[in-house]
Amino acid sequence: MKKILQIGTNGQVGWELLRTCSPLGELIGLDYPAVDLSDSAGLRELIRNTKPDIIINAAAYTNVDKAEIEPELARAINAIGPGVLAEEAKKINAVFVHYSTDYVFDGTKGSPYIETDVTNPLNVYGKTKLEGEQAIQAAGGAYLILRTSWVYSMRQGGFVTKVLQWAREQEVLRVVDDQISGPTSARLLAEVTALLLARADGDLYRWFGERAGIYHCAGDGACSRYEWAQKILELDPNKDKQKVKRLERAKSSEFPTPATRPMVSVLSDDKLEQIFGLRLPIWEVGLALTMGG
Repeated sequence: MKKILQIGTNGQVGWELLRTCSPLGELIGLDYPAVDLSDSAGLRELIRNTKPDIIINAAAYTNVDKAEIEPELARAINAIGPGVLAEEAKKINAVFVHYSTDYVFDGTKGSPYIETDVTNPLNVYGKTKLEGEQAIQAAGGAYLILRTSWVYSMRQGGFVTKVLQWAREQEVLRVVDDQISGPTSARLLAEVTALLLARADGDLYRWFGERAGIYHCAGDGACSRYEWAQKILELDPNKDKQKVKRLERAKSSEFPTPATRPMVSVLSDDKLEQIFGLRLPIWEVGLALTMGG
């Protein structure tokens, strides 16, 4: 019976992981304030006392705009904390799974990013997430860093629930059509994580140690936020509650934000498929599965 320590249970991915990973072993799920990623000493004590076989870090500082005015807190949670977890995981031969972001790229490539492409984050959030990746790689051991993009769920405040809310309040919705990526269902991301962990053959630490690295794991294909909103309205299970009559295209420049975002940050899942035989479905399928159930 493997012991799994999951840090972060209240977020979109963390909540889904509780369901998908519990059949794999004894799952211990903790969230703030029971665990604080900015408390390095507390993290080390937690790992040493728990002695898990697998550590999954689903916690992060995710408020992209607020990170611009709280860079040190974002760095403590997104960079230093994951590095500490990776160090402690290696000491006890535990597998470490961590999530990163398409925001480590600047969005200028013009085609889907692969894992070896040059990173160039445009904002504090992206920079601290990249520093977290680098800290984990420096620690070594059996780690998987899963970079993902545009994560959503039906549970809480992501883009999908916002569009559904707006559609019930406004007759005209203006949505940007110049930001492009691959929407990723939190549920499917959690299911792929569980499948990855279930793939291990024999010695868990050795098996993942041989396959350690960064993998892109995002909804397949790509769309603009405008196209995503179109599909959300189309798949709305309660269309009769919609007040919206028109969806209009807009540009990012019309909605200035404190943090600069990459414009085209599509991720290629090819490496994940080549090494593990897994990839997320096309984003429209993922959206239909999530909104339908």
